[in-house]
Amino acid sequence: MSHGRAKPVYARILLKLGGESLASPGGGGIDPSAASQIALHIKELRALGVQVGVVIGGGNIFRGTGSTANSRGIDRTTADYMGMLATVINALALQDALEKHGVFTRVQSAIQMASLAEPYIRRRAIRHLEKGRVVIFAAGTGNPYFSTDTAAALRAVEIGADVILKATKVDGVYSADPNEDRRAKKFARLKYTDFLRKDLKVMDATAVQLCRDNRLPIVVFDLSRPGNIRRVVLGEAIGTTVN
Repeated sequence: MSHGRAKPVYARILLKLGGESLASPGGGGIDPSAASQIALHIKELRALGVQVGVVIGGGNIFRGTGSTANSRGIDRTTADYMGMLATVINALALQDALEKHGVFTRVQSAIQMASLAEPYIRRRAIRHLEKGRVVIFAAGTGNPYFSTDTAAALRAVEIGADVILKATKVDGVYSADPNEDRRAKKFARLKYTDFLRKDLKVMDATAVQLCRDNRLPIVVFDLSRPGNIRRVVLGEAIGTTVN
């Protein structure tokens, strides 16, 4: 099939990015060249006519959940709000990179900050998508104790996305960390129940349960491989599909 006639299998996607995807290799913070590369991947999807929503984590700036925050002596709720603010910083960085590549973008925040972003309004988000704008959903769900994976699942369900594309550093879901265990087995497909039963750590259980309850498939893939995201939306068997 020629690229000119390539037809995506998904009309509307929710792309879930880790905050580390914006960082320089082995470092934290924001690397403008990394943001630019992700923006080009998203621009490629828009060129195919795919409507794109994005949820990005904040781990490159501040990891607010669980023992990391507690070990620093920060209250869990406060730490989670700090993590939400980190996602707003990342959303603004990605918006800047996208607009430098000519992609119209809106940031919607679950925590109101009128000078920086629109408030999250479901109908407005859908209208932006219909007009061809990329919508970046920032500040998680707006509530502590929920991960950005759960925020991604929630927003995907709310906007009627066809799939969640979960971008990672590995080419799918494995039985163990492939960097630590050579015998780790890659799964091409997984049922939601198997994913939860095996307690696989690629995505948070609350997010997977929400996807299961709403029959929303998840594709876990390696964003760093050139052309991978395009291949996923064109229906090639890339990474691991959870459904």
